[in-house]
Amino acid sequence: MKRFYKQAAAVAGEGGFVIHLDGKPVKTPLGHRLALPSLALAEAVAAEWQAQETEIKPHTMPLTQLSSTAIDRVGPERGAITAQLMAYAGTDLLCYRADFPPELVKRQALSWQPLVDWARTALGAELTVTEGVIAIAQAPAALTALKAHLDGLDVWVLTAAQSACAATGSLVLALALAAGRVDAEAAFAVSQLDEDFQIEQWGEDYEAADRRAALRADLRAAERLLNLCRAA
Repeated sequence: MKRFYKQAAAVAGEGGFVIHLDGKPVKTPLGHRLALPSLALAEAVAAEWQAQETEIKPHTMPLTQLSSTAIDRVGPERGAITAQLMAYAGTDLLCYRADFPPELVKRQALSWQPLVDWARTALGAELTVTEGVIAIAQAPAALTALKAHLDGLDVWVLTAAQSACAATGSLVLALALAAGRVDAEAAFAVSQLDEDFQIEQWGEDYEAADRRAALRADLRAAERLLNLCRAA
C-alpha cells in the first residue's frame, strides 16, 4: 500500500489514545478503533506510521501489529488464546533436557532451572523436568496455577506473552518476560541455548541466522510493548 498521509500523530481519545493520519483515526485490520492504553505506546505507534516512506510496510511496524492483535484477536478471543498458551505448558522447552553431551546438560541446568524454580515460587506452578523429547504430563495443580496467572493478565500483557511464547516455545519464559524476570535479550539467549550449542559445533547457515534474527525481533517488540504500556 502506498503512503497516503503526511502526518501521523497520537491523540487522546475515548478509552485511551488513538492514532490520527492527517486527522483521521487509524483502524485495525478488522475495523476496530486502534485505541491504546498509554500515551507512550501511542506515540511509538505513531512514530512507526510516520517512519513509513513511499510504501507502507507492515513488517516494519511491530508495535502497530501487536496492538492490532490485542484489539482484534486477544481481547475478543481470550479463551482461545489462553488455551493455545496452555498447550505450551505441557511441552515447555525448559522442562525437556538433554542427557548428553555433559556440557550441554550443564548449560541447560544453569540457564533453565532458575526459571523453572521461579515458576514454582512466583507462579505456584511446580513443573516436572525430564530428559529427552518424549512428552510427559504436568501435574494438574501446576497447570491450574499457570492458567490462573494467565487469566489475571490484562489484554496487553497477554498479547506480549503470546508473542514471546510463540518465539521461545516456552510459556514459563514468556511469563518471566512479562513479569520482568528476564529481558528480551536474556529470553532470546535462554530459548536459543540448544541452537547456540549446535552453532558452536557446526556453524550457522544463512536461513538459521535469518530465523533467529526474526525471533529476537519478536521478543524485543514484545518487551517494548510491555514497557510502553506501563509507562506513565
